[in-house]
Amino acid sequence: MLSILKPAPVAKPLPPERIDPEYRRQRWRIFAGIFIGYAAFYLVRKNLALAIPDILVEFPNYTKAQLGTGLTALSLAYGLSKFVMGSVSDRSNPRVFLPLGLLLSAGVIALFGCVKAIYASLTLVVALQFINGWVNGMGWPPCGKTMTHWFSARERGTVVAAWNVAHNVGGALVAKIGLLGVLIFHDWGATFYFNSMIAGVVAVIAWLLMRDTPQSCGLPPIEVYKNDYPPGYSAEHERVFSFREIFFEHVFSNRALWFIALANAFVYFVRYGVVDWVPTYLQMAKGFSPKQSSTAWMLFELAAIPGTLLCGWVSDKVFRSRRAPATILFMALTLTGIVLYWLNMKGPVWVDYVALFTAGFFIYGPVMLIGLHALELVPKKAAGTAAGFTGFFGYAFGSAAAGTGVGWIAGHFGWNGVFLSMTICCLLTMAFSAFTLKHRPSSNGHHQGA
Repeated sequence: MLSILKPAPVAKPLPPERIDPEYRRQRWRIFAGIFIGYAAFYLVRKNLALAIPDILVEFPNYTKAQLGTGLTALSLAYGLSKFVMGSVSDRSNPRVFLPLGLLLSAGVIALFGCVKAIYASLTLVVALQFINGWVNGMGWPPCGKTMTHWFSARERGTVVAAWNVAHNVGGALVAKIGLLGVLIFHDWGATFYFNSMIAGVVAVIAWLLMRDTPQSCGLPPIEVYKNDYPPGYSAEHERVFSFREIFFEHVFSNRALWFIALANAFVYFVRYGVVDWVPTYLQMAKGFSPKQSSTAWMLFELAAIPGTLLCGWVSDKVFRSRRAPATILFMALTLTGIVLYWLNMKGPVWVDYVALFTAGFFIYGPVMLIGLHALELVPKKAAGTAAGFTGFFGYAFGSAAAGTGVGWIAGHFGWNGVFLSMTICCLLTMAFSAFTLKHRPSSNGHHQGA
């Protein structure tokens, strides 16, 4: 397994006249590869959340909290994998790493739809969700690594914001593709296996489009090509670091990275506290139809596309590439959408649509910025690990709590307790982000004062 993941060898340098056209051609096909590839990971990640209402009908012995345990297992595994496999990705070829993870995830999810005997055992459901979370965690790190190698510091904010839209394209399509599968096959299990079929095809396309580093294509490092050298950059940053160097010199000792990792835990609780429970809350607490709840889910995800792009622009242009001020601003605006969603418990459908659109528009900006900030706080050869570190906090402590935690809170304190918890988490995200207000990223893995 490890042998097929090893980095591609350095190719013979291209003639000078070929460098610019080749760089332009490769950069955008590679961007397309990581965009569709990462979007497809969402098609095979949160399928259980979509199917919970149907599972509760067919298997009434389960409670929402019990099935929420499956969501928690996925999030815990995803967080751990994003960190551990992030360090592996820093020493691997992303062209192989990403498609392999997507194919493995598609295979596990297909089992949930094709073999319904799985649901006879909660332990088996949780175990398979854990496995899926682990292989699904192979998606983000190679994308982060690819962007740090193919796009320079000055353009990275815009590029990462554009790529981050893949979250929302995949997140919006998972519900609609799942619904289409159910209509075609007349089986709620198609929510799993139809999505898996699509993801498998995308994995092959991503492999065809992606490449490893510029040097593997005979091109110079991006810093040389763009004449854009971050503070502290040296030729040393083109060397593959040892695991010890990555963890102890560039990640664990980085104070700013710890603060944004903690902020990430709270923003992920809000993100998944909303999206994971949209079908259950709207269908079971408010009487929405599956079509209405699917539309609400899609609005939350699609709203994030313009919101994320706006957040990247605000961060780069208004706050001059400082990530914390934009994170705080957008989390405050997210809170307005959460409160509106909360206060409309007995209100009309369209208000819920507006509330979810508002929350989705603003929350994905901070999700993107925290990931970008992590990439910028370390050398690019440690980017996957840094992204995995913040991602671990987001999923292991944020998204995982939004699985079992929201189900438990709803069962004991009602949905008012759920919305109060999300409000507190919005405020804590802003508080921990504020600790990095004076920090500017540098490529040597340390922070600088503003």
